[in-house]
Amino acid sequence: MAAAMAHCVVSCYGLTAKLNTLSLCTSPNAAFKPLSFSSNTSTLSLFSRGLVSVCPVQLSPNRRSIVCEVGTKKADSAAKRARQAEKRRIYHKAKKSEVRTRMKKVLEALEVLVKKQGVEAEEILPIEKMIAEAYSAIDKAVKAGTLHRNTGARRKSRLARRKKAVEIHHGWYKPSPSEATTV
Repeated sequence: MAAAMAHCVVSCYGLTAKLNTLSLCTSPNAAFKPLSFSSNTSTLSLFSRGLVSVCPVQLSPNRRSIVCEVGTKKADSAAKRARQAEKRRIYHKAKKSEVRTRMKKVLEALEVLVKKQGVEAEEILPIEKMIAEAYSAIDKAVKAGTLHRNTGARRKSRLARRKKAVEIHHGWYKPSPSEATTV
């Protein structure tokens, strides 16, 4: 940004000398006609790049002036940034939605398993597969930058704790005395 401004300032210093060779082609009874440039100003790169716009202004019937505006191509880069941001927003929204959906399915399956009576230990195997898929989705979201790594770790931990709570509830897992106090 600063480099672009410095370039613009340096180029504008030479602009006054170039504008001295600028002539208005007008007849006394007509309004302003288009500007004509001498041969050495037509190659001025500022005009070709759209950084400088020159327009004649008539202040009073006998006074004519030239207004020189210096601008940059920020509108195009701002539009591109907006397009990129929208594309990223949609991409990240899909990733977050996938993570939430997979976590919700695992948590609902674990709730059903807690409420069931007479459940066998093998019934948790499909849920473990769903947990692995949820872990994979979380890891991909973290890698893509959609989720912060601590958020991903917290969500994976939440799934693991719920699974362990179900295993403890049904007696498939017996924590050691030191683990019992932390869970």
